[in-house]
This record gives sequence, C-alpha cells and structure tokens, in this order.
Amino acid sequence: MAALNNPNTIYQFDAILNNGENINFAQYKGKVLLIVNTASKCGFTPQYEGLQSLYDQFKSEEFIVLGFPCDQFGHQEPGNDTEIEEFCSLNFNINFPLFKKIDVNGENTVPLYQYLKQQAPGVLGTKNIKWNFTKFLVNKEGKVLKRYGSTTKPEKITADIQALL
Repeated sequence: MAALNNPNTIYQFDAILNNGENINFAQYKGKVLLIVNTASKCGFTPQYEGLQSLYDQFKSEEFIVLGFPCDQFGHQEPGNDTEIEEFCSLNFNINFPLFKKIDVNGENTVPLYQYLKQQAPGVLGTKNIKWNFTKFLVNKEGKVLKRYGSTTKPEKITADIQALL
C-alpha cells in the first residue's frame, strides 16, 4: 500500500489479499463496505460468524466485508496468512475477502488504516484502534461513515447497512 497525499475516498487505496493478489479499491465503487481488523485467538473471534452472516445476507445488494488480520493486540493473530485463511475457512466458512496481516496502529500502520482512523475517529476523537474487530462502514461513494468498536456485534450494524443499500 503506497502512501497517498490527501485521499478523499477509499477508492484511492490498494491492499494485498492473503493469496498475494493486489486489490485496487476502485473495484469496490458502488458497494457498501464493512472493513474489519480481525484476529483468530480473541474473545471477539466469534464475530467472524456474524460478519459472514452479514455478507451472505447482503452481498447480492452490493455489500462486502473486508477482513484485515492484525497481530497488534495481545498477540492474538500469531499465524501466517495461510494459517489464518485455513482457520477462518474451517471454523467459520468465511468467503469474504481476507487480506494479508497488517498493522493498524504505530509507525507501520498501512495507509488504508491511517485514512480510516482519520475519517472516523473513535470515542473522544481517539485515532488509534483499541482492539481486534473494530469495524468501519463505508458508503457506495467511498466515504467512511462510521466506526464501531470491538464490542459492537455485526448484527447490530444491520440497520445501518440496510440504510445505505
């Protein structure tokens, strides 16, 4: 992911899928996105089930979940990209896109997450991601609308997604 000067939509970013394929976010124009930093050994890991359920429910209406594994919170994503995909597939039948493991905080934060945090700060304007399964909702025009904390279960976001579809 290359750094960008003053991006104004999510479409100016790219990321690498866990299989090594580079994805330009321009391909998501016209879709509602839910971008989530994930982990396989977290108390919130069962949210994978809810994320897959949202994806199954709304994918035919131009909705997609994008999962970004991250190992910055309690070393709860220790696996490599292949192990992460196998875990998600075997335990939760995940078939939404999973990307390569990334940093969402600190000096190695990928540009996409720098942008997400800037566009939708957390409580009291905090920029850092506090834990795994923080979620960002992006509208069909590529604008980041809302951040949801780790404790917000995916099913609680259903009405917000439906309003954008």
